Amino acid sequence: MVGWVALLWLLEAVDMVSGNFLDNFAIHARDPQGLLFIFTAPLLHFGWQHLISNTVPFFVLGWLVYLSGRVQWVVSTLLIVIVSGLFAWAFTPAGAYVAGASGLIFGWFAYLVLRGLWTRDWRQILIAVGLVAVYGGMIWGVLPTDSGVSWQAHLGGVVGGVLAAAVIGRRATPGVGGRSDREITARRVG
Repeated sequence: MVGWVALLWLLEAVDMVSGNFLDNFAIHARDPQGLLFIFTAPLLHFGWQHLISNTVPFFVLGWLVYLSGRVQWVVSTLLIVIVSGLFAWAFTPAGAYVAGASGLIFGWFAYLVLRGLWTRDWRQILIAVGLVAVYGGMIWGVLPTDSGVSWQAHLGGVVGGVLAAAVIGRRATPGVGGRSDREITARRVG
């Protein structure tokens, strides 16, 4: 996650030096060509303040997801980025540009809060309770309260996080003795 945060900061430095050229790789709402940028938009920010406000939750939530495993991190991140990007592209007023890691942050938050319900793992439920206590107030960001903030990307991130928790959580639902169904089947076969 340190490398990902460093990349975000490096890209913002390049963007500033280039006269905000990288902002062209943000999501262009409702423009078919702008849909291509759903994968680059989470890496870009509209200024230092935007990046600073996303850095700590990006690092903390991304790191907590990564602790689950590399595959879970990749699958959840891709699913969240796609759903958040599609929401931002489809529901943001035409002509607007959307960038920033906050859609991914909202998605990771939803994923981390809900995965304990799918896996029934007390440690993950405990992490969820802690996250709600620390970051629970950010959930208001899915409402259209502040112009210039993409509540559409935030809401899409939450939907993507719920989907990721459902998809990944079902594959890791504990069975007998806390082992996953796949582990139990492999043990019986092997």
